[in-house]
Amino acid sequence: IRTQLVLPSTFGRVAAQTAKQVIIQKLKEAERKSIFEEYKGKEGTVLTGTIGRREREALLVDLGKTIALFPPSEQIPDERYTPGARFKFFLKEVLQTLRGPSLIVSRASPEFVRAVFTMEIPEIANGAIEIKGIARDPGHRTKVAVATTRDTIDPVGSCIGQRGVRVQTVMAELGGE
Repeated sequence: IRTQLVLPSTFGRVAAQTAKQVIIQKLKEAERKSIFEEYKGKEGTVLTGTIGRREREALLVDLGKTIALFPPSEQIPDERYTPGARFKFFLKEVLQTLRGPSLIVSRASPEFVRAVFTMEIPEIANGAIEIKGIARDPGHRTKVAVATTRDTIDPVGSCIGQRGVRVQTVMAELGGE
C-alpha cells in the first residue's frame, strides 16, 4: 500500500526511531498472534520436530515456525535426545503468555500412543476400530485395549498386522516400548 506522507520539518531522528520501534512491535505482535492461532488448531496432533538446546531441565524443540518446550515430565526416561535428532511429538497444549505463545510437547503422554496408532492403522483412523483404553508406563510398556462393532473385523489382529508389521512400526516410534 502506498500512501503519500507529508513530512513535517520537525520530524527528526528521535521521532523516526520511535516510529520504527512501534512498527517492529506491531509486526512482532501480529506474528505471535498468527503462530498462536495456527498451533491452537493443531493441539492434540502429532508434529515432527528437531531437538534443540537444553534450557535447565527442559529441552527446546524446533517445529519449523516456532520453538516448543519439552519438559522432563513429558520425556521418556531412557530415551536419549541429542541436539539435531528428529522425533515425533504430541502437541499437548498451547498457551498464550506475555512473551508470546508457549507450546508444550510430549512423548510420554498416552494420547501420543493413541495418535501414533491412528496414524499407522487405517481401521482406527476411519473408525472401524476404536481404542477403548491405554495404560502406559513410558519407556517400558504400553497396553492398548481395542474393540469394534463390526463382526467382520478382528480388532487385535488388525492392530498387530501380518507378522506384527503394523505394531512394529508403532513400537519403533515409541523406542521399542
